Amino acid sequence: MAPFDPPAWRPAHHRFFVAAPLLPGTTRQVDALAHQLAVVLRLNAGDPLYLFNGDGREYLATLQHLTPRQATVAVLAARPALADPAFELTLFQCSLKQDKFDWVLQKGTELGVTRFCPVVSARSIVRPAAALQTKQSRWETIVREATEQCGRTQPPPIAPAVDWPPPPLPPGTAAFVAWEEAGPATPRLGDAVAARLPSPAPFALLVGPEGGLLTREIEELLQAGWQPVSLGRRILRAETAAVAGLALMAERLDSQQRSAKGCMENAPV
Repeated sequence: MAPFDPPAWRPAHHRFFVAAPLLPGTTRQVDALAHQLAVVLRLNAGDPLYLFNGDGREYLATLQHLTPRQATVAVLAARPALADPAFELTLFQCSLKQDKFDWVLQKGTELGVTRFCPVVSARSIVRPAAALQTKQSRWETIVREATEQCGRTQPPPIAPAVDWPPPPLPPGTAAFVAWEEAGPATPRLGDAVAARLPSPAPFALLVGPEGGLLTREIEELLQAGWQPVSLGRRILRAETAAVAGLALMAERLDSQQRSAKGCMENAPV
Protein backbone atom coordinates (compact mmCIF):
# COMPACT_ATOMS: atom_id res chain seq x y z
CA MET A 1 0.00 0.00 0.00
CA ALA A 2 1.25 3.47 -0.83
CA PRO A 3 2.22 5.45 2.30
CA PHE A 4 -0.08 8.12 3.63
CA ASP A 5 0.83 11.45 2.03
CA PRO A 6 -0.45 14.30 4.27
CA PRO A 7 -0.47 16.99 1.53
CA ALA A 8 -2.75 14.77 -0.57
CA TRP A 9 -5.30 14.34 2.21
CA ARG A 10 -8.09 16.73 1.23
CA PRO A 11 -11.02 17.36 3.57
CA ALA A 12 -14.23 15.58 2.63
CA HIS A 13 -17.71 15.74 4.14
CA HIS A 14 -19.01 12.31 3.16
CA ARG A 15 -17.94 8.80 4.20
CA PHE A 16 -19.10 5.54 2.67
CA PHE A 17 -18.63 1.85 3.29
CA VAL A 18 -17.48 -0.14 0.26
CA ALA A 19 -17.49 -3.93 0.42
CA ALA A 20 -14.43 -4.31 -1.79
CA PRO A 21 -10.62 -4.00 -1.61
CA LEU A 22 -9.28 -0.45 -1.84
CA LEU A 23 -5.78 0.51 -2.94
CA PRO A 24 -4.29 3.99 -3.46
CA GLY A 25 -3.45 4.62 -7.10
CA THR A 26 -6.35 2.55 -8.44
CA THR A 27 -9.93 3.19 -9.50
CA ARG A 28 -13.00 1.43 -8.14
CA GLN A 29 -16.53 1.07 -9.49
CA VAL A 30 -19.05 1.94 -6.75
CA ASP A 31 -22.36 1.79 -8.60
CA ALA A 32 -24.22 0.86 -5.41
CA LEU A 33 -23.56 4.41 -4.21
CA ALA A 34 -24.40 6.14 -7.51
CA HIS A 35 -28.00 7.16 -6.73
CA GLN A 36 -27.10 8.53 -3.30
CA LEU A 37 -24.08 10.42 -4.64
CA ALA A 38 -25.74 11.88 -7.73
CA VAL A 39 -29.39 12.33 -6.75
CA VAL A 40 -29.48 12.64 -2.95
CA LEU A 41 -26.20 14.44 -2.27
CA ARG A 42 -25.87 16.06 -5.72
CA LEU A 43 -22.14 15.53 -5.88
CA ASN A 44 -20.08 16.01 -9.02
CA ALA A 45 -16.97 14.59 -10.64
CA GLY A 46 -13.91 15.81 -8.76
CA ASP A 47 -15.60 15.93 -5.33
CA PRO A 48 -13.64 14.21 -2.54
CA LEU A 49 -14.97 11.28 -0.48
CA TYR A 50 -13.78 9.13 2.40
CA LEU A 51 -14.16 5.39 1.87
CA PHE A 52 -13.64 2.44 4.20
CA ASN A 53 -14.06 -1.31 3.84
CA GLY A 54 -13.49 -2.66 7.34
CA ASP A 55 -9.73 -3.23 7.03
CA GLY A 56 -8.92 -0.61 9.68
CA ARG A 57 -7.94 2.15 7.25
CA GLU A 58 -9.66 5.17 5.79
CA TYR A 59 -9.22 6.06 2.13
CA LEU A 60 -9.35 9.41 0.39
CA ALA A 61 -10.94 9.22 -3.05
CA THR A 62 -12.36 11.55 -5.67
CA LEU A 63 -15.28 11.00 -7.97
CA GLN A 64 -14.11 10.39 -11.53
CA HIS A 65 -17.40 9.57 -13.21
CA LEU A 66 -20.92 9.90 -11.84
CA THR A 67 -24.43 9.30 -13.14
CA PRO A 68 -27.53 8.21 -11.19
CA ARG A 69 -26.68 4.61 -12.13
CA GLN A 70 -22.89 4.50 -12.30
CA ALA A 71 -20.05 5.84 -10.17
CA THR A 72 -16.28 5.49 -10.42
CA VAL A 73 -13.82 6.79 -7.85
CA ALA A 74 -10.06 7.22 -7.88
CA VAL A 75 -8.47 6.09 -4.60
CA LEU A 76 -5.74 8.59 -3.73
CA ALA A 77 -4.38 7.83 -0.24
CA ALA A 78 -4.89 5.79 2.91
CA ARG A 79 -4.39 6.45 6.60
CA PRO A 80 -4.88 4.45 9.81
CA ALA A 81 -8.29 4.68 11.41
CA LEU A 82 -8.49 7.35 14.10
CA ALA A 83 -11.92 6.59 15.58
CA ASP A 84 -11.95 2.80 15.85
CA PRO A 85 -12.06 1.69 19.51
CA ALA A 86 -8.93 0.06 20.91
CA PHE A 87 -10.98 -1.96 23.40
CA GLU A 88 -13.53 -4.78 23.27
CA LEU A 89 -16.99 -3.79 24.47
CA THR A 90 -20.06 -5.95 23.94
CA LEU A 91 -23.56 -4.64 24.60
CA PHE A 92 -26.08 -7.28 25.63
CA GLN A 93 -29.29 -5.34 25.07
CA CYS A 94 -32.61 -6.93 25.94
CA SER A 95 -35.07 -6.43 23.10
CA LEU A 96 -36.96 -3.14 22.97
CA LYS A 97 -39.64 -1.64 20.78
CA GLN A 98 -38.31 -1.20 17.24
CA ASP A 99 -37.48 2.50 17.23
CA LYS A 100 -35.81 2.32 20.64
CA PHE A 101 -33.67 -0.69 19.75
CA ASP A 102 -32.66 0.95 16.46
CA TRP A 103 -31.62 4.05 18.41
CA VAL A 104 -29.49 1.97 20.80
CA LEU A 105 -27.73 0.33 17.86
CA GLN A 106 -26.98 3.70 16.28
CA LYS A 107 -25.74 5.40 19.44
CA GLY A 108 -23.89 2.30 20.63
CA THR A 109 -21.92 2.26 17.39
CA GLU A 110 -21.08 5.94 17.80
CA LEU A 111 -19.89 5.32 21.37
CA GLY A 112 -17.58 2.43 20.51
CA VAL A 113 -19.47 -0.84 20.98
CA THR A 114 -17.51 -3.56 19.21
CA ARG A 115 -20.28 -6.19 19.28
CA PHE A 116 -24.02 -6.24 19.88
CA CYS A 117 -25.89 -9.22 21.30
CA PRO A 118 -29.71 -8.89 21.42
CA VAL A 119 -31.32 -10.85 24.26
CA VAL A 120 -34.99 -11.65 24.90
CA SER A 121 -35.72 -11.64 28.65
CA ALA A 122 -38.88 -12.34 30.64
CA ARG A 123 -40.26 -8.79 30.37
CA SER A 124 -39.20 -8.17 26.76
CA ILE A 125 -42.13 -6.89 24.73
CA VAL A 126 -40.65 -8.06 21.43
CA ARG A 127 -40.35 -11.84 21.60
CA PRO A 128 -39.32 -14.58 20.98
CA ALA A 129 -35.77 -14.37 19.65
CA ALA A 130 -36.78 -16.10 16.42
CA ALA A 131 -39.14 -13.20 15.69
CA LEU A 132 -36.16 -10.84 15.55
CA GLN A 133 -34.39 -12.66 12.73
CA THR A 134 -36.22 -10.63 10.10
CA LYS A 135 -34.78 -7.45 11.60
CA GLN A 136 -31.13 -8.46 11.15
CA SER A 137 -30.68 -6.84 7.74
CA ARG A 138 -32.13 -3.50 8.89
CA TRP A 139 -30.02 -3.58 12.04
CA GLU A 140 -26.87 -4.10 9.98
CA THR A 141 -27.80 -1.15 7.77
CA ILE A 142 -28.26 1.06 10.84
CA VAL A 143 -24.88 0.04 12.21
CA ARG A 144 -23.16 0.55 8.85
CA GLU A 145 -24.63 4.04 8.43
CA ALA A 146 -23.66 4.94 12.01
CA THR A 147 -20.12 3.75 11.26
CA GLU A 148 -20.01 6.01 8.21
CA GLN A 149 -21.21 8.97 10.27
CA CYS A 150 -18.97 8.63 13.33
CA GLY A 151 -15.61 8.04 11.66
CA ARG A 152 -15.12 4.37 12.47
CA THR A 153 -13.98 1.95 9.77
CA GLN A 154 -15.18 -1.39 11.14
CA PRO A 155 -18.95 -1.82 11.64
CA PRO A 156 -19.56 -3.79 14.85
CA PRO A 157 -21.15 -7.20 14.25
CA ILE A 158 -24.62 -8.02 15.55
CA ALA A 159 -24.99 -11.54 16.92
CA PRO A 160 -28.25 -13.40 16.28
CA ALA A 161 -30.84 -12.66 18.97
CA VAL A 162 -31.07 -15.24 21.76
CA ASP A 163 -33.69 -16.09 24.35
CA TRP A 164 -32.70 -15.79 28.01
CA PRO A 165 -30.11 -16.49 29.36
CA PRO A 166 -27.34 -14.56 27.58
CA PRO A 167 -24.59 -16.69 26.02
CA PRO A 168 -21.54 -17.52 28.18
CA LEU A 169 -18.86 -14.86 28.46
CA PRO A 170 -15.26 -15.34 27.32
CA PRO A 171 -12.95 -16.06 30.28
CA GLY A 172 -11.82 -12.93 32.09
CA THR A 173 -14.56 -10.66 30.75
CA ALA A 174 -15.38 -7.68 32.97
CA ALA A 175 -19.17 -7.97 32.77
CA PHE A 176 -21.60 -5.46 34.28
CA VAL A 177 -25.38 -5.44 34.46
CA ALA A 178 -27.20 -2.16 34.99
CA TRP A 179 -29.82 -2.74 37.69
CA GLU A 180 -32.27 -0.04 38.72
CA GLU A 181 -33.03 -1.84 42.00
CA ALA A 182 -29.41 -1.96 43.10
CA GLY A 183 -28.88 -0.98 46.72
CA PRO A 184 -26.74 1.91 48.01
CA ALA A 185 -23.72 -0.38 48.40
CA THR A 186 -23.75 -1.26 44.70
CA PRO A 187 -20.87 0.47 42.87
CA ARG A 188 -21.48 3.05 40.19
CA LEU A 189 -20.65 1.77 36.72
CA GLY A 190 -17.80 4.23 36.15
CA ASP A 191 -16.14 3.22 39.43
CA ALA A 192 -16.60 -0.48 38.68
CA VAL A 193 -14.92 -0.10 35.30
CA ALA A 194 -12.07 1.94 36.77
CA ALA A 195 -11.47 -0.80 39.34
CA ARG A 196 -10.83 -3.27 36.52
CA LEU A 197 -8.27 -1.06 34.77
CA PRO A 198 -5.68 -1.33 33.45
CA SER A 199 -6.85 -4.55 31.88
CA PRO A 200 -6.69 -5.92 28.33
CA ALA A 201 -9.71 -8.11 29.09
CA PRO A 202 -12.94 -7.62 27.15
CA PHE A 203 -15.77 -5.65 28.74
CA ALA A 204 -19.52 -6.23 28.56
CA LEU A 205 -22.64 -4.35 29.61
CA LEU A 206 -26.12 -5.85 29.90
CA VAL A 207 -29.19 -3.61 29.94
CA GLY A 208 -32.68 -4.92 30.60
CA PRO A 209 -35.90 -4.29 28.65
CA GLU A 210 -38.78 -1.95 29.33
CA GLY A 211 -39.92 -3.07 32.77
CA GLY A 212 -36.46 -4.19 33.86
CA LEU A 213 -35.00 -7.56 34.76
CA LEU A 214 -36.55 -10.02 37.17
CA THR A 215 -34.80 -10.78 40.46
CA ARG A 216 -34.24 -14.37 39.35
CA GLU A 217 -32.60 -13.12 36.16
CA ILE A 218 -30.21 -10.97 38.21
CA GLU A 219 -29.44 -14.00 40.37
CA GLU A 220 -28.66 -16.05 37.28
CA LEU A 221 -26.33 -13.33 36.03
CA LEU A 222 -24.54 -13.21 39.39
CA GLN A 223 -23.93 -16.95 39.19
CA ALA A 224 -22.54 -16.49 35.67
CA GLY A 225 -20.01 -13.85 36.79
CA TRP A 226 -21.86 -10.61 36.07
CA GLN A 227 -21.51 -7.69 38.49
CA PRO A 228 -24.55 -5.47 39.23
CA VAL A 229 -23.85 -1.74 38.91
CA SER A 230 -25.77 1.46 39.40
CA LEU A 231 -26.24 4.28 36.88
CA GLY A 232 -27.24 6.78 39.54
CA ARG A 233 -30.17 7.70 41.76
CA ARG A 234 -32.69 8.25 38.96
CA ILE A 235 -34.63 5.54 37.14
CA LEU A 236 -33.70 5.61 33.45
CA ARG A 237 -35.58 4.29 30.48
CA ALA A 238 -33.99 1.18 29.02
CA GLU A 239 -32.62 2.95 25.93
CA THR A 240 -31.31 5.84 28.07
CA ALA A 241 -29.61 3.39 30.43
CA ALA A 242 -27.84 1.71 27.51
CA VAL A 243 -26.47 4.94 26.07
CA ALA A 244 -25.56 6.43 29.46
CA GLY A 245 -23.79 3.25 30.50
CA LEU A 246 -21.89 2.96 27.24
CA ALA A 247 -20.80 6.58 27.43
CA LEU A 248 -19.39 6.02 30.92
CA MET A 249 -17.56 2.87 29.89
CA ALA A 250 -16.19 4.31 26.65
CA GLU A 251 -14.85 7.39 28.41
CA ARG A 252 -13.04 5.27 31.01
CA LEU A 253 -11.67 2.85 28.43
CA ASP A 254 -10.58 5.60 26.04
CA SER A 255 -8.84 7.44 28.90
CA GLN A 256 -6.99 4.26 29.81
CA GLN A 257 -5.85 3.81 26.22
CA ARG A 258 -4.62 7.41 26.05
CA SER A 259 -2.73 7.02 29.32
CA ALA A 260 -1.13 3.78 28.17
CA LYS A 261 -0.12 5.37 24.86
CA GLY A 262 1.35 8.37 26.65
CA CYS A 263 3.41 6.13 28.93
CA MET A 264 4.80 4.25 25.95
CA GLU A 265 5.70 7.46 24.11
CA ASN A 266 7.48 8.88 27.19
CA ALA A 267 9.28 5.67 28.13
CA PRO A 268 13.09 5.91 28.02
CA VAL A 269 14.73 4.24 25.04
